[in-house]
Amino acid sequence: MTATDTTDSRADPWGGPRQARWQRAVDWPLTIAALLFLIAYSITVIADVDVATADVLRVVIVLSWALFPVSYLVEIVLARRPWQWLVRHPVNLLFVLLPLLRPLRLLRVVAHSRVFQHSAGTAFRARVLVYLAGAAILVTYIAALAVFDAERAAPNANIVSFGDSLWWAAVTITTVGYGDFTPVTLRGRGIATGLMLGGVAVLGVLTATLSSWIVQRVSALEADRHRPTEGPKPE
Repeated sequence: MTATDTTDSRADPWGGPRQARWQRAVDWPLTIAALLFLIAYSITVIADVDVATADVLRVVIVLSWALFPVSYLVEIVLARRPWQWLVRHPVNLLFVLLPLLRPLRLLRVVAHSRVFQHSAGTAFRARVLVYLAGAAILVTYIAALAVFDAERAAPNANIVSFGDSLWWAAVTITTVGYGDFTPVTLRGRGIATGLMLGGVAVLGVLTATLSSWIVQRVSALEADRHRPTEGPKPE
């Protein structure tokens, strides 16, 4: 059996080997597109650029955005059981509907690096921690961008700089909520609601993962301490 056959045998049962091959082919292009989208959108929102630069950034945003729905449609066409695959992979649709979440794909590159190639349990916890910590940072930054874009031109807005928006996003995702900055637009409040729900989920899972790791380490140390030592070997 070849390496390709082995990989295809592990493919999603609803997606099938053809879809798996397509996903491997577009994995890096989509990751790069997500990074370009984030950079272009950040410059558009934060920086004061000229008309020509704004047009270039707009083209980059549109092209990087278009790659995801195109790839998603191809995945549906190539799927062995399209309807079952759609139901069981809602995150793929979420990336299509919410382009600002696409930079989260970048976390896969870090989480699967050699740094985390330890034992199965340790590697799993390390990857979960990377995903959660990275997701918290990225979501905070992305929410700050989106809220600043929605609020800066609104009447009676108090989030009028990116610094204010970043501070608001940080205290919101950590559920501190000082209340010194609050969104006034419908879009801004919708983003705030999603950020609060996401903050509770991320912090809860992060705490549970750290607790599980600490318990495992303590149990291992206790087991080592109570393990009987071998006596001196007879001559």
